[in-house]
Amino acid sequence: MKYVDEFRDPEKAKALIAEINALKTQIPQLASRPLQLMEFCGGHTHTIFRYGIEPMLPDWIELIHGPGCPVCVLPMGRVDDCVALAERPDVIFTTFGDAMRVPGSKKSLLQAKADGADIRMVYSPLDALALAHKNPDRQIIFFALGFETTMPSTALTVLQAAAQGVQNFSLFCNHITTVPTIKAILDSPDMQIDGFLAPGHVSMVVGEQPFHFITEHYAKPLVIAGFEPLDILQSIWMLVKQIASRRCLVENQYARIVPPAGNMPALNAIEKVFTIREFFEWRGLGSIDHSGVKMRENYADYDAEIKFNLPNLKIADPKSCQCGEVLKGVIRPWECKVFGTQCQPETPMGALMVSTEGACAAYYNFGDLDELLQKRETLSV
Repeated sequence: MKYVDEFRDPEKAKALIAEINALKTQIPQLASRPLQLMEFCGGHTHTIFRYGIEPMLPDWIELIHGPGCPVCVLPMGRVDDCVALAERPDVIFTTFGDAMRVPGSKKSLLQAKADGADIRMVYSPLDALALAHKNPDRQIIFFALGFETTMPSTALTVLQAAAQGVQNFSLFCNHITTVPTIKAILDSPDMQIDGFLAPGHVSMVVGEQPFHFITEHYAKPLVIAGFEPLDILQSIWMLVKQIASRRCLVENQYARIVPPAGNMPALNAIEKVFTIREFFEWRGLGSIDHSGVKMRENYADYDAEIKFNLPNLKIADPKSCQCGEVLKGVIRPWECKVFGTQCQPETPMGALMVSTEGACAAYYNFGDLDELLQKRETLSV
């Protein structure tokens, strides 16, 4: 297919739904419960809601919305560290826009900006490096976050800064890794996931190989999925077909973008600049071993954590916020006690309501809010 409207063809969608329905009789576990398929990426979640994919699926398939939103899993203490850096008088703090409203224990970056901190939204780390050239008397800090999708651009910017001898540029590194997170979900005692839709953007960088442990050690089928409606439906069909035929493989639906071996120049840049952290704290999921990266010692001059001696405090989320249960797929966003009432996009309590990729934001923006709140009341009776 050449054009985007071909990936949104209603007739092709109906054909895929019919193919999915035809597999029902071949799946014996449906006698006890529906299939639970997790889409890991927030981009998938929003496609599912924007195009009404979930209501199209048969009632024996449940979609579980995973933690694949880097802003959503940022712990409150790291936000507080951001604010502390931004409020230094010698600093220009730069960040992607979706991180501005993530709540810390006292304030968000947006509130810190309103209080006078010099915080600027940028589209890439190269924008931050350009600011370092224009403001040699200020320290420019880039808030580096994201999965493997955004790591290469950050790494290449550090390499460029080093080659140019820039001294007033550094990263507050919060990049996280995909595979340990999926493993943490699989190891959860209340996990009932039957298959995974893997993130296409991450896979574009890392390729297929990192996901083989899911099929080999946990016997869960996985399909690397694109982001258009037909991509999602075809990927679900591929997953259900694997389950029906008792197969367990890594399949690549997004082969038009994702090469099996990944992007070697991007991986080489990541390897050169970053190394794995022993552990990293995730909002709602706790500490996960080897789930984040930090700067290598030979790039310590560009590491804001070393340069500015941050306290790295651990701060618990509000008890009423149930982001953790949502991130693990234990509850749906609308089942959270504060969803749609105390927690809304304009006044978020949890990060899942802040980010444009957060599952709570997807339900709030694209769902029927009154119907969802009524369903929650029914559950609590």
